[in-house]
Amino acid sequence: MDVREATLADRPAVTALWRAAGLVVDYNPPDDDFDRAVALPQSAVLMGEVDGRLVASCMVGDDGHRGWVYYVSVDPRSRGDGYGRRIMAAATAWMQERGVRKAELLVRPNNGRVIGFYESLGWVEEPRVIFASWVLPKYPEQEKAS
Repeated sequence: MDVREATLADRPAVTALWRAAGLVVDYNPPDDDFDRAVALPQSAVLMGEVDGRLVASCMVGDDGHRGWVYYVSVDPRSRGDGYGRRIMAAATAWMQERGVRKAELLVRPNNGRVIGFYESLGWVEEPRVIFASWVLPKYPEQEKAS
């Protein structure tokens, strides 16, 4: 699998993979997330390709304190082929190149299969309470209505 950073031209293929992998929720517009990650110097979308076919991706970022990984995805037809492990290794390498000391990611607590995957990579659950506040409207259509 060859890994490269995505460009804006890759958005349709990558966001389609995110949808196929079941990662898109209605309040996180994937096109907007992709565009921000590709445009900003402290983030990227990594693409894993085999013979020119997109098989894996993730979004990585450095918030200045620690690294984050989002949208880890593998083409459902290619699950079990090791591409998830390889895209996570690429995410780690991306952070190491930037001097990031610690990486984190979020998993919904009911997603046991994915939790098991990260545990198999040596990631550990850390007891934290996450607080959130919507700075912009949760749903983009709320912006238009106001």
